[in-house]
Amino acid sequence: MNQVVNEIQSYVKQKLEREGSGHDWYHIERVVKQARRIAKEEKANLFICEVAALVHDLADDKVASSEKAGLEEVEQLLLPLHKADRDHILEIITTMSFKGGNRPPVRTLEAKVVQDADRLDAIGAIGIARTFVYAGSKGDLIYDPSIQPRKHMSSSAYRHDQSTAINHFYEKLLKLKDLMNTRTGLEIAEERHAFLASFLTQFHGEWEGSK
Repeated sequence: MNQVVNEIQSYVKQKLEREGSGHDWYHIERVVKQARRIAKEEKANLFICEVAALVHDLADDKVASSEKAGLEEVEQLLLPLHKADRDHILEIITTMSFKGGNRPPVRTLEAKVVQDADRLDAIGAIGIARTFVYAGSKGDLIYDPSIQPRKHMSSSAYRHDQSTAINHFYEKLLKLKDLMNTRTGLEIAEERHAFLASFLTQFHGEWEGSK
């Protein structure tokens, strides 16, 4: 199975190495590292967590031409695996995305681990950096006080309606700590969440000229 993992890793690295929205190979690499860490602490299936973390963005419409095409690509990559493992990994990557925050909880421990690992990369210092890279890739402004953060969003509205980089903190990032599935994920998230809050205090102070 190590050979299978290495082959999948090489494929994903080649495909996402130059991706420009913050969902590049280094994002994948960080999520894999966190998934391993959380899986060990929570006694989840390490192989399932690692492979799911490696392929989790290939079917995402932020990087794939369509979710359908992305899933077909993932299914081909996973053909060497046992069917039960393939099905489990596909379930994880099709149910773990935030997409406006209105989705049901993921079902398995491994899904919880990979979802936590992915969400941890959206908060803290790296999460802040990725937020501005992604906003820039969409042509969104850094901030516009006249555009209010959206409170209730469909998946389509979350992805396509107008927003700003700073609004994304309120629409998603500040919510993620309380959505952690695992004890380990929550412990890591608490420090990163505090960093987000501190950044926003500084940002708004500078914006208003009080800092």
